[in-house]
Amino acid sequence: MRLIEDPNELVDTVGCALVPTMGALHEGHASLIRAAAGSGLGVVVTIFVNPTQFGPREDFLKYPRTLNDDLAVAESAGARVVFVPGVDAIYPRGLAAARAEAAVLPLPPAAHEPHLEDACRPTHMAGVCQVVARLCDLLSPAVAYFGEKDFQQLRVIEQMVAMDPTRWPALRVLPCPTIREPDGLAMSSRNVFLNAEERLRAAAIPRALLATKERLAHGESVNIGLLSEAESEMRVALAEAGLGTQYAVIRNSHTLMSAGSDATELRALVAARLGGARLIDNMEVWTRGQGD
Repeated sequence: MRLIEDPNELVDTVGCALVPTMGALHEGHASLIRAAAGSGLGVVVTIFVNPTQFGPREDFLKYPRTLNDDLAVAESAGARVVFVPGVDAIYPRGLAAARAEAAVLPLPPAAHEPHLEDACRPTHMAGVCQVVARLCDLLSPAVAYFGEKDFQQLRVIEQMVAMDPTRWPALRVLPCPTIREPDGLAMSSRNVFLNAEERLRAAAIPRALLATKERLAHGESVNIGLLSEAESEMRVALAEAGLGTQYAVIRNSHTLMSAGSDATELRALVAARLGGARLIDNMEVWTRGQGD
């Protein structure tokens, strides 16, 4: 496995399998790398804590940075190259210019219409699109792997690639399932910010998602009243566990907008604060015809 910091040293990455990360790698990331390795393509893992996707009061400076451990995880999971660029390599015109460019970047609908992460973190999705586009331009991958835990981000990247087919004509975006701890909590680099007592309370998130899935399990159709009740039950369960809920909603899985009669799949999405951590999670909770 090669460690590369200078983009000028990138060779033979055209047609690679890309796994973009911000580091602090865990089993969730390793599962993406293994999936990429299974494609038979050379796997390039990128590690870059992207400043343009963090707001002014967010955790950019304290985001975990564990490069030596990350390299070991990447190598054992099958990475061929780990690209660890500096800010200057990704944003050669400087960070101030990069932030200004992100602020006017044309964004796909999933980046600004659902009022989920886009409402809680107004500059986040622009920064995500900016850095993923830059990495794809540098590496020219054939396929990029993203975890379903950041579900809105996944939809945003899918739509971004589709918006500009001449820029990345052959690029496929492949989703991979969320990897969970034994108690159901979605693996996240931010879980390290939870103390032992908070860690126990955080498990209320996957329990609420599973309860919603069970609530809708046998319905051949859903209606606004039922979904509203299910959303309220999620919020109550999270509040009882002491979480500060930012959103707990059920949306059309494809558009992330409110579910209408044409929805074929529904997904529950949650964001909540607990201690020093902001936790997000989601789960598919209904598909048309599942009660047949």
